[in-house]
Amino acid sequence: MKYMIMLYGSQRDYDTLSGKDSGDRPGWTAEEVAAMHEFMGAWNAELAESGEFVDARGLSAPVHARRVELRDGVPVVTDGPYAETQEVIAGYTIVECASFDRATEIAARLARTPAPEGATLDHAWYVDVRPLDDGPGEFDA
Repeated sequence: MKYMIMLYGSQRDYDTLSGKDSGDRPGWTAEEVAAMHEFMGAWNAELAESGEFVDARGLSAPVHARRVELRDGVPVVTDGPYAETQEVIAGYTIVECASFDRATEIAARLARTPAPEGATLDHAWYVDVRPLDDGPGEFDA
């Protein structure tokens, strides 16, 4: 079964990762960002070595996003970033493994991602793990 592990962030999170100070949050240094990328690269390499890696991508900052929603039967487009602090999917990894429990175990390893001392996010840290449906009726809860 394939599972998608979704990572979340906000525009402020993207700003601090690019080295910009954002309010009371200092920007990350190049070394701090490099440590995070090194961790993520090793995490992906371990998954590739175990045969569980399918795909992974980081997504561009919310400032580059558009939301299309239906209002009174008409599609309305809103450019990001959104006025309220809003988390968005920052990236994803797709794994193929034996069970939902194994996919959850893989995702939990992300809690060890390095970050600067005292770094905060706009929300509590979490990732979502969801099975991917290859067709109707594939996954029963």
